[in-house]
Amino acid sequence: MTKVPDNAGPRPRYITPDGERALRDELQYLWKVKRPEVTQAVREAAALGDRSENAEYIYGKKQLREIDRRVRFLGKRLEELTVVNRLPEDRNKVFFGAWVTVEDEEGGEQTYRLVGADEFDLTKGYLSINSPLARALIGKRLDDEVNVRTPEGWKSVLVVGIRYQEPSGDK
Repeated sequence: MTKVPDNAGPRPRYITPDGERALRDELQYLWKVKRPEVTQAVREAAALGDRSENAEYIYGKKQLREIDRRVRFLGKRLEELTVVNRLPEDRNKVFFGAWVTVEDEEGGEQTYRLVGADEFDLTKGYLSINSPLARALIGKRLDDEVNVRTPEGWKSVLVVGIRYQEPSGDK
């Protein structure tokens, strides 16, 4: 759990089922595929002789440390996360997991999905639930105006679309 800046107490770390699956897939790949490959490369480099001057050996050991660090992080992180695998009762409001379309003051539209901090990716339209815009959108309805502070100053957007996708049932 993370402390909220205003010390309102701990809050859960949410993730979508797709985000959890991506983290589990990464963990599986690192542990079952990548780590054995790098371990074999280190073993082969070590067989070549002097390890202190062997760049392949030194680089391989560094890679193993990085893989192990990421595996430990993912293992701990997956234990801390709360998977949101159900839709909210009121789908006319913006909640975690919603696809929200907003219109800016110039009439430009942008669509975002509100996701956990571990899965945000603006190239896919995934906006972290912890971002100022996402926090301002939570609980809003169609045609609600939202004011949010950005590095460029205050920005106003209008909620013009809200939709949810059914959580995938496969695990």
